[in-house]
Amino acid sequence: MNKPYISPETKLNELTLKSVIIGATLSVVLGAANAYFGLFSGLTVSASIPAAVISMAVLKAFKNSNILENNLIQTAASAGESLVAGIIFTLPALVIMGYWESFNYLETTLIATCGGVLGILFTIPLRKALIVKEKLAFPEGVATAEVLKTGEKGGYSIKYLIIGSLLGGLYKFGFEALNLWSGLFEKAILLKERYYLYFSLNLSPALVAVGYIVGLNISFLVFLGGVISWYVGIPLYILLRGAPEELSAIQIGGEIWSSHIRYLGVGAMIVGGLWALVGLRSALGQALEAFRKGSKSHSMTSRTELDTPMSWVLIGIGVMTIPIFFIYLTLIKDVPITLFMSLIMIVAGFLFSAVAGYMAGLVGSSNNPISGVTIATILTTALLLLLLMGTSDPAKGAAGAILVGAIVCCAAAIAGDNMQDLKAGHILGSTPRNQQIMQMVGVVSGALLIAPILNLLLASKGIGVPTLLHPHPLSAPQATLMMSVASGIFDGNLPWGIIVIGGVIGVLIIAADEYFKRKKSNFKMPVLAVAVGLYLPFELDSSIFIGGMIAWLLENGYQKAQNSTSVDQAKNVGLLMASGLITGEALIGILIAVLTAVQWNFSISDDPLGGSLIGLLILTVILIYFYQMVSKIAKK
Repeated sequence: MNKPYISPETKLNELTLKSVIIGATLSVVLGAANAYFGLFSGLTVSASIPAAVISMAVLKAFKNSNILENNLIQTAASAGESLVAGIIFTLPALVIMGYWESFNYLETTLIATCGGVLGILFTIPLRKALIVKEKLAFPEGVATAEVLKTGEKGGYSIKYLIIGSLLGGLYKFGFEALNLWSGLFEKAILLKERYYLYFSLNLSPALVAVGYIVGLNISFLVFLGGVISWYVGIPLYILLRGAPEELSAIQIGGEIWSSHIRYLGVGAMIVGGLWALVGLRSALGQALEAFRKGSKSHSMTSRTELDTPMSWVLIGIGVMTIPIFFIYLTLIKDVPITLFMSLIMIVAGFLFSAVAGYMAGLVGSSNNPISGVTIATILTTALLLLLLMGTSDPAKGAAGAILVGAIVCCAAAIAGDNMQDLKAGHILGSTPRNQQIMQMVGVVSGALLIAPILNLLLASKGIGVPTLLHPHPLSAPQATLMMSVASGIFDGNLPWGIIVIGGVIGVLIIAADEYFKRKKSNFKMPVLAVAVGLYLPFELDSSIFIGGMIAWLLENGYQKAQNSTSVDQAKNVGLLMASGLITGEALIGILIAVLTAVQWNFSISDDPLGGSLIGLLILTVILIYFYQMVSKIAKK
């Protein structure tokens, strides 16, 4: 057994006032950035490493700071970022479907808080089972621990995160605030009213950065999903049924994709969520066993094994259920059905939190089946509510299913992040109970401000549905899909044939993944990555794939380098610069939303002064600079 970096006998200041304040602040800032970027792209990325680097820089201004205090700060910050993912994947669906006019502060805050806290509580008993006994990989947790250890030795710099943030922020400001160029390259051809060809590329550096972070394997699978939708599904649909009339070639593809083809992703996600459950029977058994035995803590327990007492966990679960019950009751106004919804929420929340925690340990948070399990939860809940309530009030039934899905999604998102942070703490020698407290700090601070941030974005940019006021809103791909599934169950207009075909695609992907596993290939095919590509707009799939290609090119360069220390530093620099591109672009997006809300318009022209080729040129320059910066460090 490897000894922790800080021995259990060593007592350092961990849970301090400054760690709470800095952690809560970073939770809000990084959560806001993730909210914007997630609504824009349908994807979110882990904030653990950027938070660790920022906290290292901030803590240098204080005396007597240490690595464990630093770890607690990043624990709180990443919790806020993960919580936002659970919210933006689900609650905007209520606005898109017209059930909410805006994000009600009390309901949004309670849903975020309760869902996030439940995710923490559900995974507390799993720490010993998955981290201590099974020693699962938890790659992001290991990477975060290494960053913190390197930083303590004086070998880490925040400048690369700042450089990336400036590049991403300046690009965003020039494109969206000043309207200097177009942010989308898009072409489509319809030949003889039967043969369709399409290509698009979003010119956002942040999307390319996402592809770089997840790597070529995952980015290729996301792109493969887009290829199936746009190069097989849509052309085949037009060939068999013809193209909609009086639309341009670009509009034809968008109409067919949004009304039919993207439901391939729903089918693949449902299969992926169910497969995750089937494949993780042992993990669920361990989770139930951990709850039965309890997470005991007493005076003889080592500091590095001191968890939150099981009695507190059970009390916390009961307390969190009460406000959720009343939120459901105000919607449904039927006590038996509300009790039923609450029971579904608790069972599904625990089940999928265990799945998310286990999957994070196996393949990392980037491959976590959160979308799949949320879709499965909403679909199942909607079908059950349909049996109980009928079709007398379809909007109420769909909203009920989404609210159940929102709690489960928040819990599952937090569970994966929670386990990664606890893995980092296990390596470093942190006190688990202190980390669990800081996870609560991150969740609560993030939850308190998520509703105002979402309302700001709704008022300034629009979410989901194009309108005269907001012709190009934040697309919120995940929430749009959740709304389509929930509403489609009650309206009876889901394209079940296409969903079934998507499920078949999911089965084929799983079979291919199992084949590669038997061959012990390094290439993996997690079905959720393909499912995400199926329902994301192709412009996002292609940008993400470019990022994966850059990661692959750099990886080949690393293999030729002689100095392993330089290679490790180059990888960390690339990760920081990519995280900066995402964070900078997202934060400037929030700033532009604020300026728009107070009617402060910087735009030089109503139409972009430069076309998409100008945007493509600037993006290319940024990516060349990124590539040269990282490869130069690897060759030192």
